[in-house]
Amino acid sequence: MQPPSSAPRDINELLARCQKIAGLSLGELAGLANVAVPENLQRHKGWQGQLLELWLGATAGSRPQQDFPELGVELKTLPVDSRWQVRETTYVCYAPLMNPPGVTWPTSNVRNKLSRVLWLPLEGDRKIPVSQRRVGNGFLWTPCGQEEALLQKDWEELTEMIVLGQVEKITARHGNALHLRPKAANGSILTDALGPEGDRIKTRPRGFYLRKTFTQALLINAFS
Repeated sequence: MQPPSSAPRDINELLARCQKIAGLSLGELAGLANVAVPENLQRHKGWQGQLLELWLGATAGSRPQQDFPELGVELKTLPVDSRWQVRETTYVCYAPLMNPPGVTWPTSNVRNKLSRVLWLPLEGDRKIPVSQRRVGNGFLWTPCGQEEALLQKDWEELTEMIVLGQVEKITARHGNALHLRPKAANGSILTDALGPEGDRIKTRPRGFYLRKTFTQALLINAFS
């Protein structure tokens, strides 16, 4: 078995590829693809996602679009522990801190990324060596009306604070499903943002993340 050489033609083929790798370990998938396995993910946080993108035929790479643009599907991994509890928040995309005028929820990158998601659960217990962590059964998710309303409300409140120059006042407590967190390799990396007086300030880049409580509910709904 080898990674596919082309993108999936449709949703059915994408889901079939998910079923093909379900139950296999990251080490097995890496070995079949001739990819080296890191000892830990502290300095290789995106490694497992890149490996799974390879096996599923994702084509977006680092471009700011869905991982499967032809299908309108974003791929997200969901590390879980032995009790199927989600271990970490889920990164969605960078938050623009110098927002162009006229951006609304329907045209936002957050909505684009979350309009249709292929979730891939995988073992995330740090006691398990990276190579032995197994891939679970993937599931496709499209936000229902209630879920989208919740995401939209959080996005609008966070975006309003950014536009009003209050980015430094945003904490992890803001947002019920979606929240904003620093997104950079270290604290020395800075970007432009609006300050409280409408001037430009330097601050750490931010990213939109889904809370664990939100993705845990998705996991329960998918497998209940």
